[in-house]
Amino acid sequence: MSDSIQGRGFDRRRFLQLAGGTALATGVGAWAGGWLAPEEARSATGPADLYLGGTDGWMYLPPTPEIPPFHPDVLAPDPFTTYIFGFRNLTGLDQTQRLAQKNKAQHSAPLFWVPQYDPAVPRDFTVTLTNLGLALRPDLFDAHTLHWHGFRNVIPFFDGEPTGSVSVPAGREFTYVYRPRDPGTYMYHCHVEDVEHVHMGMTGMVFVRPLQDGNTTLYPSGQYLYNDGDGSTGFDREFSMFLSEVWAEAHWADAHIQLPEWTDYRPDFSLLNGRVYPDTIAPNGSVDPFHPERAGDGDLVAPVRRDPVTNEVVETFPHLQYQPISSLVNCNAGERVALRFANLGFREAAMTTTGLPMKVVGRDATPMRGRTGADTSYTTETLNIGPGESYDVIVTAPPHSGSDPFDTYLLYNRSYTRSANLASGGYGGQTTEIRVYPPGSVGAQAYPNDWGI
Repeated sequence: MSDSIQGRGFDRRRFLQLAGGTALATGVGAWAGGWLAPEEARSATGPADLYLGGTDGWMYLPPTPEIPPFHPDVLAPDPFTTYIFGFRNLTGLDQTQRLAQKNKAQHSAPLFWVPQYDPAVPRDFTVTLTNLGLALRPDLFDAHTLHWHGFRNVIPFFDGEPTGSVSVPAGREFTYVYRPRDPGTYMYHCHVEDVEHVHMGMTGMVFVRPLQDGNTTLYPSGQYLYNDGDGSTGFDREFSMFLSEVWAEAHWADAHIQLPEWTDYRPDFSLLNGRVYPDTIAPNGSVDPFHPERAGDGDLVAPVRRDPVTNEVVETFPHLQYQPISSLVNCNAGERVALRFANLGFREAAMTTTGLPMKVVGRDATPMRGRTGADTSYTTETLNIGPGESYDVIVTAPPHSGSDPFDTYLLYNRSYTRSANLASGGYGGQTTEIRVYPPGSVGAQAYPNDWGI
C-alpha cells in the first residue's frame, strides 16, 4: 500500500494521486478535442444521469464478536462502530448540500440501473463523480475512480482503471460516459488503491436492463434479465444481493493512521447489502437512486418501519442510516423472483436457499446460452460465487401454506462462520429471509429491493 518508488522519494499513493490529476487534465482536453462524436459530446456535457460523491464515514456492525481494540472503534460516533470509505448519491443536491455529505459515506454504495443502449434511439448514460475528500484522514489525498467491473466496452471514459483511464483528485469531479450494450448484473468500485478502497467500502452494484423490457407477450410483467426471446428470464420482482466483507483491523487502522498488512487478511464480518443479520431484514432506507428520500441538508434518512394499515412510524433504525439497502425478499406465492448476486469480497461464498431451487440464467452479465444458442441454464440450491463474480437467478415462489401471514425460507452463506460471524446466538452474517405471502398480498415494486408492502 505504501511501497516507495525507488529513487523518487514518494509512495505509490502519491504517484497515483499525481497521475490521476494529470490524466484528468489530459482527459478533459481530449474530450473537447473530439474523441467522441458530436451527439456523444453533447450527452457528456449536459447534466449527468447520476451524481456520486466519494468520501469517508461510519457504519454499524454488531458489538459481538468484540475484537479489542479494533471493534467497536472508540472513535466511532454513536450509534456507529466502524470507519469506512464509500460513495454517496448526490443527485439533485445543490453545491452546499453536496459538500455537506463529506464524512457521510454509504455502504454498500448506491444501487443503480440503466437501460441497454438502443442504436435506434441512441443515448449514453452519464455518471459524474466528485471527490469530497476524507474528513477523518485529511492527510490522505487519494484520487477515486468509478470502475464498472466486467463492462466490456473499455475506453478511458468508461473504465475508471487508473493506469489507463481517468481518476478524480480530491476537490475535483469528472463525468464518466457509459454505452451499456450488454444486459446483466455488474459491480462498480474505486480502482485507486483498489485492495484498500474496495475493502473499505467503495463498492456497489449496477445492472443493465435489456431492450426486451416492456414486452408483455413473452412474460406478463414485461420485466426480464436478458434478451431471451422466449420469456425464460422474465420475473415479477427483483432483489440485489451484494456480498462484501469487513476486516475490523484494517478499518481501525485507516481510522487511527496505521497501515494494515493486507497479506494477513482475515475478515471478521460477512455482509449482505452492507448489513449483517438480523439487520439484513430491517426496512430499506433511501434506495431509489433517481428519486431518493433525504433530509433537508441532503443527508440520508434512517430506515423506519411503518404500520401497514395507518402508515405511521412504529420503529426507527438510526444505526442503519448509512446502510440503507435491505436484503429481505417479499413475494407472492407463484411469482418468479429475480435475485442478482454480486461478490466484491475477497473470499468465495456459497449462497444457499433452503427448499427453494434457484434457476441460474446468467453469469458475469452473460446469459446462460451456448455458442449455438442452446439453453445452458441449470437449477441449484447452492450458488458458489467467487470474488468479482455475478450471477442472475430466478426463484419461483412455492404455494403459501398454513395460517401464518407468510412462509419463511432462509437465504444464507453455507459457511457457518460467514452466516454467523461467530456472534452470540449464531447470527450476524450473510443471512436473510425469503417471505412468501398468499397470492395478491404483496404489491408491485416501486424499485429493486422494494418490499411491496
